[in-house]
Amino acid sequence: MDAFEAIKATFFQECDELLADLEQKLMLLEQGQTDLETINAVFRAVHSVKGGAGAFGLEDLVRFAHVFETLMDELRAGRKPCDPVTIKTLLRASDVLADHIQAAQGLAPAVDEARSAGLVAELEMLTHGGETRVVVEAEEDDFGFTPMAFDMPLELPDISAAAEPASGWRIVFRPHGRMYASANETGLLLRELARLGPTTVALDEGGVPMLETLNVEDGCLTWTVELSAAVDEAAVREVFDFVEADCDLTITPLDAAGSAPVFEDEPPAVLPASDDLDIAALLAKATAIAEPTPAPRPITPQPVAPEPAPVVSAPPQSPAAAPAASAPVTIRVDLDRVDRLINVVGELVIQQAMLSQRVLESGLARSSGIALGMEDLELLTREIQDSVMAIRAQPVKSVFQRMPRLVREVADMVSKQVRLVTAGEDTEVDKTVVERLAEPITHMLRNAIDHGLETPEERLAVGKPAEGVVRLAALHRSGRIVIEISDDGRGINRERVRKIAVDKGLIAADAVLTDEQTDNLIFLPGFSTAAVVSDISGRGVGMDVVKRSIQALGGRISISSVPGKGSTFTLSLPLTLAVLDGMVVTAAEQTLITPLPTIVESLTPQAADLHHVGGVDPVIRFRDRFLPLIDVALTLGFRDTPMSPTDGVAVVVETEGGQQAALLFEAIQGQRQVVIKSLETNYQPVEGVAAATILGDGRVALILDVDVLVTDMRRKSFRPDFKLAS
Repeated sequence: MDAFEAIKATFFQECDELLADLEQKLMLLEQGQTDLETINAVFRAVHSVKGGAGAFGLEDLVRFAHVFETLMDELRAGRKPCDPVTIKTLLRASDVLADHIQAAQGLAPAVDEARSAGLVAELEMLTHGGETRVVVEAEEDDFGFTPMAFDMPLELPDISAAAEPASGWRIVFRPHGRMYASANETGLLLRELARLGPTTVALDEGGVPMLETLNVEDGCLTWTVELSAAVDEAAVREVFDFVEADCDLTITPLDAAGSAPVFEDEPPAVLPASDDLDIAALLAKATAIAEPTPAPRPITPQPVAPEPAPVVSAPPQSPAAAPAASAPVTIRVDLDRVDRLINVVGELVIQQAMLSQRVLESGLARSSGIALGMEDLELLTREIQDSVMAIRAQPVKSVFQRMPRLVREVADMVSKQVRLVTAGEDTEVDKTVVERLAEPITHMLRNAIDHGLETPEERLAVGKPAEGVVRLAALHRSGRIVIEISDDGRGINRERVRKIAVDKGLIAADAVLTDEQTDNLIFLPGFSTAAVVSDISGRGVGMDVVKRSIQALGGRISISSVPGKGSTFTLSLPLTLAVLDGMVVTAAEQTLITPLPTIVESLTPQAADLHHVGGVDPVIRFRDRFLPLIDVALTLGFRDTPMSPTDGVAVVVETEGGQQAALLFEAIQGQRQVVIKSLETNYQPVEGVAAATILGDGRVALILDVDVLVTDMRRKSFRPDFKLAS
C-alpha cells in the first residue's frame, strides 16, 4: 500500500470513530439533552468527515456532509430550534452519511440517489425554513404530461444586501491549538486569501505570554487581514472551511469594519494577489515573537520571492508550563500483530507451566533458588498475560452503537414505535468476542421488534404506551460477560409455538414439555412464527443461527418470558477466548479443568448426606438443600460404572442461571491458569466439554462446560414427582 492509500485508510478508520461519536451524541439529543456542547459535538463530527473527504476528492460525501453541516451550524448558532422533527431527520441523515462513507470506502454499493436527494431536500428545508419553488421537469409522454411549475411561499433570509459583493473584507483570525494538531497551517490559509486579491496582513502577538509560562501548543496569535477584492463572503469563508471550528473567526465588510488597527513601530505587510506569498518570512516572524517583548509589533513587508520554509523549532517548555494532566495517548496497531503477541504469550504460559512441573518433579525444596525463581517467573508471566489481554480488551460500545440505526430501520419497516435503551456500553471484553457479537445481537433485536413488540394500536388496546421499549444491556458476572436483550412486548405464545413445532414435524404431537423446553423450540432450525415471509423474518433462519454463533464462542443462551409482559434473552460468553483460570481435577485418571469462576465450594461427601432420587440418581445434602451429584467420569464416558462418592471429592458449582450441582471427581490437583484451545476447531464438538488446553507436562486436558453438565443432569434428576430414597 502506497503512502496515499495508507493515509486514506487511516481517514476511514477515523470515520468509524466519528460515526460512533455522532450516533451517540444524536441519541443524547433524542433523549432531550439539547445543550450547546452536544450540538457542537455533532457539528464537529460531520465537519471532520467533510474535511477529510474533501482532501481525498470524495465529492458525493462532501456534498451530503456539507448540507448536514449547514443545518448543524444553524442549530448551534441558535437560529433554528432543535425540535423532535429536526432530531429525527438528523438521525436519518447520519444513516445516509454512513452509507456514503461505506460507498466511498468500496464496502457497499453506491448510495441510492433518490434517498440521498430526498434527505438533502429535508435538511435544506429545515435549514432555510418555508418552502421552495419546485419545478417538475419531464419530457412529454404518451399521456400528454407537460412540466408544471408550483408556486409555493418561500421564507428565506433577505439576501438582497449580498447580491453585490462587498468591495473588500476584514478578517480577524485567531487559531486554537487544536487547529495545528489537525495538521492545518496559518501560512497556507493566508496564501489562499492572497489568491482572492491583494491582502494587508497585521499580526497581534499581544496574547503571547512570557517565555516561562509559554505553552507552544496553545494558540496565542491573532491575525488581521484586509482583503481588497470584490468577492463574495462565501468565497472568503471557504478558505476557512476546514478550520472554522478550531479558531475564532470574524469576517466583516471593509466599509462596515473600518480600517485595520495601526501599530506604532512598523506598517502592516501588503501582500499581493499571488501564489508566491512568502510563508517562510511570516513563520520566522511568528517564531521571533516568542521572545519577551514590551509591546505588540506588526509584520514588516517581506520580499515576494519564494524561499524554502525553514524548520520552526519552539523554545523548550519549562516545567511550570507543563499541563497538569496529560491526555491519554493512543496508537494504531495492526490487529494481526496483537494476535501474534497473544499467541506467543500463550506459549510462554505453557512453557512456564512445563518448567514449574519439571522443578516440582525434581524434588527441589521450595526454598531453593530455582524454586523461588520459578515463582517469580510465574508472577511475571501472569502480569504479562494480563497486560497483553488488556490490549485486546475493548468496550462493547462499538457493537451497541450500531444498533440504534438498525432499530430505527426495522421499526419503520413494520410501522412500530420503538425506543432502544442501552446500558453497560463500557463493559470490556476480548476484541474477538466483540467482533462476533454483532450478528447474534442484530438477529435478536430484529426478532424482538418484529415478533416481540405489538403494534401501537395493540399496545394501546391493552393499556400499554404506544411506544415499545427494547433494552440492550451488558454486564460482567462470574468471570463472564452477559448480554441481555429484553422487550416489553407480548411475550412468547407457548401454545402457538408448540403447534408450529408439531406442524413442522419438529416434535411429536404427544411430547410433554416444560415452559422452558417450549420456549427453546424457537432455536430449532427451520422454526419461525412469522405468518408471512418478509425482509425481516419468516424464512426459518435467525434464532438457530444465534444459538450456533453463541455456542461457537463458548457461550450459551437462555430465555425468560412472561405472556403479556415481554421476553428477555440472555447471552453468556467468556470474557476472552485465550486464557482461563481453572481448577485442575482428576476423573478416571483423566486430567480435567473446571473453570474457577463457576466453583462455589469443595467438600468430601459423607454417607449421611448422600441420597438417591427414585432410587437411581444420586443427590447430596449441601447447606440444607439437595443438589444433583454428577459423576463426571461416568457422564463423559471415561468409566462405565459409577464410583463411590465417599471415595472422591465433590465440587459445588453454579451455572449462569443460578442453578447449582455437585461434580464428583477423584482428586483435586490445584489451581492453574491455562491457555484455551478450541476443541471444535482442532477436533470436533463434545457435549459437556467447552475447550481444551495443554498442561505443563505436555498432555492435553479438557475444559468442562459446567452449564451443560448441570443443566442436563438437573433436567433428568429433578422431575416434578421425584422422591428421595435412602
